[in-house]
Amino acid sequence: MDLIFRKYQGTGNDFIMIDNRALVVDRLEQALFASWCDRRFGIGADGVILLQNHPQYAFEMVYINADGREGSMCGNGGRCAVQFAHALGLVEVEQYFEFIAVDGPHQAHISGDLVHLQMIDVGLPQKALEGWYLNTGSPHHMEVVTGLTDFPVSDRGYAIRWHEHYAPGGTNVNFVEVVDEHVIKVRTYERGVEAETYSCGTGVTAAALLIDTLHKGRGNTAIEVHTAGGVLRVSFERTAAGYQHIVLIGPAEEVFQGLISVNR
Repeated sequence: MDLIFRKYQGTGNDFIMIDNRALVVDRLEQALFASWCDRRFGIGADGVILLQNHPQYAFEMVYINADGREGSMCGNGGRCAVQFAHALGLVEVEQYFEFIAVDGPHQAHISGDLVHLQMIDVGLPQKALEGWYLNTGSPHHMEVVTGLTDFPVSDRGYAIRWHEHYAPGGTNVNFVEVVDEHVIKVRTYERGVEAETYSCGTGVTAAALLIDTLHKGRGNTAIEVHTAGGVLRVSFERTAAGYQHIVLIGPAEEVFQGLISVNR
């Protein structure tokens, strides 16, 4: 069977998008999805996103990591899913709507060439190991560093990702450099991909909230985040208990589309 796919990217985080409203593939086909994500023998991607029908929401987003396993929330993947839904005619530009993902409902809309994706409400970052921890739909360990360009992200990220403190599920790992209280740089080691990626939406979100917390919430309502794949913006409101009305803002675009043979 030949299956149509589209390849999308959001600040360098790339995904294979499948219109699965007719349930043409099973979300548990781990080996199949992993083979698609292989950058040597497959299409190549950080993950697979299945867009499916849902009776109460515009659509359901099923996110699958590059290892073929269904994963936790992916912020950049969510923004790409919104653009994909628009390409399929499910939503319109400037239309506010909700879709459902593994961590619950997300409000979103497209404005110009930017996708605005509301993230879940969270508490304050907590101290963990030599850094901080916050779950923004996916678990994230964060450390504030200097010299981020030359920082050993892969080695340090691998060690923390598999640290016993985060067993058994492990964690994503973010290294954050502060430019000023409104601008930061982030590099991320992603579990499931098991490597550094160009960008990570939930990681960027966690890092922005951490820096606001460390600056004791100086009235910031948005932080600009620079990643290897481009620039994102995180807006938010701080409360006594944490953060609400968190919105991840950035571009998402189709790169190409094609057919792939599905052999079971």
